Amino acid sequence: MSTPYPFTAIVGQDDLRLGLLLNAVSPAVGGVLVRGEKGTAKSTAVRALAALMPEVPVVSGCRFSCDPSAPDPACPDGPHEAGPGVSRPARTVELPVGASEDRLVGALDIERALSEGVKAFEPGLLADAHRGILYVDEVNLLHDHLVDLLLDAAAMGASYVEREGVSVRHAARFLLVGTMNPEEGELRPQLLDRFGLTVEVAASRDTDQRVEVVRRRLAYDDDPEGFAARWAREETALRERIAAARVLLPRVVLGDGVLRQIAATCAAFEVDGMRADIVMARTATALAAWAGREEVTAEDVRQAALLALPHRRRRNPFDAPGLDEEKLDDTLREAEGDSDDGDGDDDGPGGGGGGGGVPPQSGGPDAPDRSARAGDDTPADAPAGGDGSGSGSGSEQRPAPAGGAEQAPVGASEPFRAKMLSVPGLGEGAAGRRSRARTEHGRTTGARRPEGALTKLHLAATVQAAAPHQRARGRSGRGLVVRRDDLRQATREGREGNLVLFVVDASGSMAARQRMGAVKGAVLSLLLDAYQRRDKVGLVTFRGKEAEVALPPTSSVDAAAARLESLPTGGRTPLAAGLLKAHDVLRVERMRDPSRRPLLVVVTDGRATGGPDPVALAARAGRLHAAEGTASVVVDCETGVVRLGLAAQLARELGGGAVTLHELRADSIAGLVKDVTAAGRAA
Repeated sequence: MSTPYPFTAIVGQDDLRLGLLLNAVSPAVGGVLVRGEKGTAKSTAVRALAALMPEVPVVSGCRFSCDPSAPDPACPDGPHEAGPGVSRPARTVELPVGASEDRLVGALDIERALSEGVKAFEPGLLADAHRGILYVDEVNLLHDHLVDLLLDAAAMGASYVEREGVSVRHAARFLLVGTMNPEEGELRPQLLDRFGLTVEVAASRDTDQRVEVVRRRLAYDDDPEGFAARWAREETALRERIAAARVLLPRVVLGDGVLRQIAATCAAFEVDGMRADIVMARTATALAAWAGREEVTAEDVRQAALLALPHRRRRNPFDAPGLDEEKLDDTLREAEGDSDDGDGDDDGPGGGGGGGGVPPQSGGPDAPDRSARAGDDTPADAPAGGDGSGSGSGSEQRPAPAGGAEQAPVGASEPFRAKMLSVPGLGEGAAGRRSRARTEHGRTTGARRPEGALTKLHLAATVQAAAPHQRARGRSGRGLVVRRDDLRQATREGREGNLVLFVVDASGSMAARQRMGAVKGAVLSLLLDAYQRRDKVGLVTFRGKEAEVALPPTSSVDAAAARLESLPTGGRTPLAAGLLKAHDVLRVERMRDPSRRPLLVVVTDGRATGGPDPVALAARAGRLHAAEGTASVVVDCETGVVRLGLAAQLARELGGGAVTLHELRADSIAGLVKDVTAAGRAA
């Protein structure tokens, strides 16, 4: 086993280290989500934490790490008798992004279960991580159903495996740590809320600190054991401090005044539900124990809020993370003034009212550098729909000429719930919520012979396949004699995520402030819909003489929203160039991910200018997409009394449909009439 990088040798990253250590002191805090750019010691810190965790006493030979002093009565390897057991180091179990459900929760041997009635169970990663650390790198890229299983187990402290009436349950209590790069896509707010704490990490911009990072890393790579030996004293001291804080934790007092501050803070920042209050209370208690105090102070509450609330304030992927610290301080002062029992005053045990602080580090201050927090420089969010045009003069509403100069970017109008656009047919892409697809989860539609390991048994088809052979197999009792060839895999139909490629007209004909604001609001609404349906998105814009890929296909819809918000307008309308650029993007993506089907969304009024016969050239580019079977829809942005109908004509060339900006709304009258008409025909 390779020597891990010492935890105390990590330079900077105070919030990251503190969040991990608080969970080591009190696993009830609920884990930590680490958000940040690549190369910021996220994985190094998580792997180094395991070396600081106390050894775990386990029942000898138990695959589920039962505690010998209180063995799990439902353990699949039990029952166990209470005894001394053996000790082993705490484990760090890593969950790969591409793991299967069976690898996560474990698998039952269905053949033995049917033929012998034996619960032959192979434990999964949740069992391996029991009483240790479960580390999920790039948790935002993990399939939704795996994230749901993971967080359910973390919340209940147990894992349940159900297969056709055969069930197994085992304990699964672990410290959950997830890391992610926000540039690659966000987690849903419901999933963010399941992590107790979140920390933002970024590479230091201080030259001396960066030099020290490189110096220590090179020294470790040259001689890992020698480097670890030089930090052994600091590691031992930190390990002892964690153990002492664990012993002190049950004696820490959380007064009514402090609870009032916690409740007032959560109410002031309008977080949903009560989980934030509970996590803040546990975090503040762990901070006090970490500082060696038996009473929680106001500074503990403040630090707990900075760790537990930022990710719970996000309502959609376009909300910036972070917390207004000035508002936080005001809220704490007001709640402290309303308190009658004096909890949270600076004269409590421990003195000075100082919070839990940051773990000591050689060569650095013993206090958190709050100026490094990603959320500190983020102003209060402006409304997503504010385009600033309401207070402008009437002259600002006039459209720019079609061939005019570049116009400054305008804000998007208020986003709305968009009508679902889907790709026809049945795909086999990554799990999502947009188009029909063959998936591992969903309604059962049939059965087939398994091509590899059996994951979803079709019981009726299996029995039907085995029934004709019972006499030849010498069946004599009531049990069914089942062979491997009899097993049938259930085929299921669910939903997949698609690649939604937006092709947005940013030419002079779209440059009227009200029109472009409405267009950006519509695309923003479709981006939000793509986020909820777990799609990849890309953005191609065209204006002037050419088209450009404003955003290559990515899972980060907030990155697409940022590019859209800063999109300038003006110039001619090279519609054909936009469609051809989109064709190039889709060609490359088909080679990278052939199972993910594309949906082309062209946002334009259909006008084309520049060059000889631009309308015919755009039509030929549209037919190129149609020939390859690309599903498409044109969002018709044409307004006014006189309409040319060019967008609808382009939709016919693309082989897709056309909707107006108004019809794009899920609650529009036009959409309702279409749905009712379709239902009437079906009846």
